[in-house]
Amino acid sequence: MSVCAKKLDKDDLESSPTPTTNSMSKNGDNGDIVVNTRAECSVCKRLYRDPKILPCLHTFCADCVRQLEPFSVLSRVNNSKAAPSEREPRSSAVTVLCPECDSEVDIPLSGVDGLTTDHLALDEVFFQTLMTENNVLCDLCSDGDAEKRCEVCCVNLCEFCCQAHRRQKRTSSHTVQCLESLKTQGRLSRPVLCSLHPGQELRLFCESCDLPICLECAATYHRDHRCRSTRDVIARHGDRIREMVTGRLRPRLVRLEESLRKVDQSQDALQARVDAVADEVRSFARGYACAVESHCLSLLRRLEELRVQRRNQLHLQGAQLQQALTDARGGVEFAERLLTRGSDAEILSAKGVTLRRLTALVESGYDPNLATVAPDDGSSICFLPQEGAGELGGYPVVGVIHFKSLELSRCTIEGEGLQQGREGQRGEFNLVCRDSAGEPMGRGGEAVLVSMVHKEKKDCRVEATVVDNGDGSYAVSFTPVEPGLYSVWVCIKAQHVKGSPFVLNVKRKVRRHRGTFHCCSFCSSGGSKEARCGCPGSMPGGYSSRENT
Repeated sequence: MSVCAKKLDKDDLESSPTPTTNSMSKNGDNGDIVVNTRAECSVCKRLYRDPKILPCLHTFCADCVRQLEPFSVLSRVNNSKAAPSEREPRSSAVTVLCPECDSEVDIPLSGVDGLTTDHLALDEVFFQTLMTENNVLCDLCSDGDAEKRCEVCCVNLCEFCCQAHRRQKRTSSHTVQCLESLKTQGRLSRPVLCSLHPGQELRLFCESCDLPICLECAATYHRDHRCRSTRDVIARHGDRIREMVTGRLRPRLVRLEESLRKVDQSQDALQARVDAVADEVRSFARGYACAVESHCLSLLRRLEELRVQRRNQLHLQGAQLQQALTDARGGVEFAERLLTRGSDAEILSAKGVTLRRLTALVESGYDPNLATVAPDDGSSICFLPQEGAGELGGYPVVGVIHFKSLELSRCTIEGEGLQQGREGQRGEFNLVCRDSAGEPMGRGGEAVLVSMVHKEKKDCRVEATVVDNGDGSYAVSFTPVEPGLYSVWVCIKAQHVKGSPFVLNVKRKVRRHRGTFHCCSFCSSGGSKEARCGCPGSMPGGYSSRENT
């Protein structure tokens, strides 16, 4: 049994410290003990015990996952047409909410044990246990205190076992270092062992099953499969994760952070603009009597309503960007940590769940266009001091708050290019921006984004051209090159307008007839039933030459 397994069985792990936002925190009961928060479960606040990776790449103890309330349960009965005595047991697909990111994640039909084990977390627990325990038992004899560690076998050795380890021919060339000096390096790895054959390390990778296996697995369950050493395949599989992170998600993190910064700037500019207009209103209202003062207060109330309305819109936009940023950052941090700190077997063990999560983030995650989240300085709010406002208490008053704000639910998409298009032919539709009253905005300048993606071929996109007409309407033109159904997004400042997204059906273009027309073929053949057209097409029906005459 390894040192890690021994320490996890002890009762003193039940009072592990609470983690902080840093990677290391101090134990609340003993200020001299520093705890690595990566070794702690954020649910039970203890060192990980059988850590499992959820599909969202967050890790928790297996027991903590089992205690999560199911978000949804879908029952399935196999062999529903078979006799009741022959049917397989009912299985249930359980969905839970991740305690870290609130994402809906599916639990395998085999239960929590079917989730991928986080071997990196076990390494952190292993190192934390070595750092906090004064005496570490020898892994071989379990009697003496370990002083050395074999870097090849990943076992801790007492002085006697260390000498025996060096005398054996098979292990005499292994590198043995002092345990105390290794602790200063910050991490001690442990071998990844096979769950089917205890004591056997996962040194092979079955390409047929896409699983890391041990030597005994290769000789039994995977005997006829293509199995290779983990060292031979780690570069290819690691490069897939690395390309997903560096080529796709890392640039998206930059865009998400920049978008969130612009939203924060918009909120500050909005508040500054509202304060400036409020000062202008108060300055104008001081020249009036009680009626004017009452009118001033009513104007401020209206201004506050507009501020709250616009602030809520910015808050919603910021929340969407923040969630997308959190999801993307979580995936990137986990993948980068796996690549930089994980062994070959650890990377291959977590490869499946990691690639599924990264692929989901790349294909369905929110990726903003920076042009659609330009700062909003609240210039649509202004005060008109010369505008008549009626009477108040018998006194004529002037001055109104003018606000013509874009209302996405009132915007309309019009034109013939909404329902269907033709392959290779130019299609068009118009976007008309309207205010809360349904009236056209009368001015341009909005950041309009149009995205057209094939619903089956995700890599097939149609570039759309948006022309600002300057009167609140925008002309959108596009030329699809592939037939099929397209998902069309029409967004203003990263938010959908009314009717977006919608489905556009692009039909195949009509093939020009290149040859003799049917009627000419029919006549030139003397009315033969087997006449063939130059397109080539067969004659429907057909008549004999005698009937034709």
